[in-house]
Amino acid sequence: MLTTCPRDCYDACGVLVVKRNGAIRHVRGDPNHPVSRGRLCRKCSIGYNGAYLDPQARLTRPLRRVGAKGEGRFEPVSWEEALTTIAERLRQVEATSGGQTVLNAHYTGTFSLLAYFFPLRFFHRLGATEVDPDSICNKAGHVALEYVYGTSLVGFDPRTARNSACILVWGANPSASAPHADEHWLAEAPARVIVVDPVRTPTAAAADLHLQPFPGSDAALAFALLHVIVRERLVAREFVAAHTLGFEELEPLLAACTPAWAEETTGVPARLIEQAAVLYGRGPSLLWLGQGLQRQRTGGNVVRACALLPALTGNLGKAGAGFLYLNGTQSRRIDETYLAAPHLGPDAPESISHMDLANCLEDRDRSQALFCWNINIAASNPQQRRLHRALRREDLLMVAIDLFATDTTDFADYILPATSFLEFDDLVASYFHLTLSAQVKAAEPIGDALSNMEIFRRLAGAMGYREPELYETDAELIGTVLERSDVGEDFASLAAIGTVTIADEPVVQFADLRFPTPSGRVELASTRAQADGHPRLPLPLADPRPASGRLRLLSPASPWLLNDSFANDAKIARRLGPATIALHPDDAAERGLAEGDEALVANETGRLRLLVALSDAVPRGVAYSPKGRWPKREPARANVNALNAGEKADMGGSTSVHGVEVTVCSA
Repeated sequence: MLTTCPRDCYDACGVLVVKRNGAIRHVRGDPNHPVSRGRLCRKCSIGYNGAYLDPQARLTRPLRRVGAKGEGRFEPVSWEEALTTIAERLRQVEATSGGQTVLNAHYTGTFSLLAYFFPLRFFHRLGATEVDPDSICNKAGHVALEYVYGTSLVGFDPRTARNSACILVWGANPSASAPHADEHWLAEAPARVIVVDPVRTPTAAAADLHLQPFPGSDAALAFALLHVIVRERLVAREFVAAHTLGFEELEPLLAACTPAWAEETTGVPARLIEQAAVLYGRGPSLLWLGQGLQRQRTGGNVVRACALLPALTGNLGKAGAGFLYLNGTQSRRIDETYLAAPHLGPDAPESISHMDLANCLEDRDRSQALFCWNINIAASNPQQRRLHRALRREDLLMVAIDLFATDTTDFADYILPATSFLEFDDLVASYFHLTLSAQVKAAEPIGDALSNMEIFRRLAGAMGYREPELYETDAELIGTVLERSDVGEDFASLAAIGTVTIADEPVVQFADLRFPTPSGRVELASTRAQADGHPRLPLPLADPRPASGRLRLLSPASPWLLNDSFANDAKIARRLGPATIALHPDDAAERGLAEGDEALVANETGRLRLLVALSDAVPRGVAYSPKGRWPKREPARANVNALNAGEKADMGGSTSVHGVEVTVCSA
């Protein structure tokens, strides 16, 4: 039978589930799916055939804490007992402190539509405070693109690459975070490929041009590219005059941003800047803006600067052109407001950033309860040691919902077991491809596990809530979404097909050249940004280089993990091996370090012992240690987020994790 991978990944692969005697035997890629082509990525292939099917690895019963918080000692209880007790505690919190002191922390542990959105109905009704999910990932980029284009969720249709002469991949590493897009879409496109990344990733190594700026200097590089585009008369002046605002303010800033200046500022050779600017400027060109690009101190400014490129070259509103940050569900006419029902909480409190979560949990006036679902904050959040201390509060009601016993569930008072994507029906809307897919129940839940939707339906009942929106069935929800999406399929027919594309031919981004900004134009200069305390224009900024003896630490996606999913799978754990920190050989030599040595990596926030790996793919002044490991599975019960102070980027209260600096010395 066919289903769809709902991981937080650009690919949204079609999945073929092979069953024998009613039990799942293999989980593979659908051979007829245009993305997976019969093969899953290595991490999903291992995980879905390993821990996801293993009753010994899965959470199968509701659990109640019997040990100290963080010890991970629990006893099984019934669903009725768990939900009744949780509801009693929540009613006490409502009566004494208010629903706003219940914190709702969630993200993309599953990215299928119902499992992601439906639980929000409960929290809206409760009046809980949301921990802004995007603040741990990509919020600065969203805010920046909304200033420039009025939206961050309308991107190019990947199929339009057939008409492109150039694809510029900036701050994304598809080889780790979009394996099939890397292997098929990017490799098969007729365009020449430019990759901008501080690290020579496999995607960068395969590109026609690799520009390797020092982290934090991307905005300066973007301005240098624009300098060449202006000099070479590649600006689409008629387009700019008709469809943008602010070029007359921007153009004077470009004069000083020469390739020679940029080489000194960014480390990218001037000749490569010249080549890349001309190649992109001639077009038609696509610009893929990665999530990692904006995880730095001035990440919003960086994205605003890069977002100038399509507008000034006229690479919008035509085949083979455009940019992509994410393709939101609106392109599939999916009504997120219907799914989340925010009207149930019309006076919702202001959300908080994940950067502030530890501080909020330390304040009893702001936090009396915490729900964690689709997320493992004890592994993924900054200020790791401080956060773990805050999670040990005995007076904090903590409920965790997960498939597995993670670092976060170890701190919970109650653990509620969730089903995997193989065990319930749902829908998947890729944030890269303009598709809608069926996630089809292929097996019964393991043990007493329930879907996110059923857990919150039952909890709403235990709370005595009466709103009918809290009790809609999965079939009703799916039916309404499909009817409003106008894809012309019911769930049964969609399940038989697997995936449908919303249009037969590639969709042209902003085909009418009308943009959802206040002016209806691309706002190169933004009065909204200015009103929010930012410059009217993006600026050619670069972060200061690390002080003497320090290195800029990058902790991007691992090729073996998906955020921190799969870290508990035994086979993947063996492939991962011990945690490492990759250094340029010259940086290692200066510190007296050799391959395989144990190094002490430290800063004002934390300390971590990691094994040294030498790599000339990493530039001088940079250290590289991928994210995603579970602290409790590491020797020191900490991962790379022990070094992350949680400094906010310039926009959206977002993470600036790629701005972390460390010292590295022999342990």
